[in-house]
Amino acid sequence: MTDDLQRMLLHPPVQTQAFFALVETTAGLVGISEKYWHSKGLNGARIRLLAEIAKAGGTLLPSVLARRIGVTKPNITVLLAPLEKDGLVARAAHPQDGRKTVVSITEAGEALLLDHLPGNRQTIADAMQGLEEDEQRQLIRLLDKLNRTKSHSL
Repeated sequence: MTDDLQRMLLHPPVQTQAFFALVETTAGLVGISEKYWHSKGLNGARIRLLAEIAKAGGTLLPSVLARRIGVTKPNITVLLAPLEKDGLVARAAHPQDGRKTVVSITEAGEALLLDHLPGNRQTIADAMQGLEEDEQRQLIRLLDKLNRTKSHSL
């Protein structure tokens, strides 16, 4: 291995160190959340879809949902199919534009979230115990700042 490559890998700049620390921490926390969902026989990605629809008031255009979770429009159709099959969401014609479809969370979908979100939230809270509450608020501010600045640099 060349000295330059070794230096790059073993002594990266602070920005690179921060990036990989964030990636590794996020992966670990997501893994903890996913483990919770799997222990309940559920899929975290599907729960996220239900939660996003619920946060939007219960009904959302699939294209908006796709944008919010960062997937393509064709992928959102694939992701919604099992939720619809299980009766957790329903599709219907858009009330003002019949060419469009909206997806709504059903009573069963809401019940699923009400039953399981508290346990997941506690699992996440336990995982975050390494930071005091004021440190968690500071982390939120820093991540919000990073999110605002990254959109300007792309």
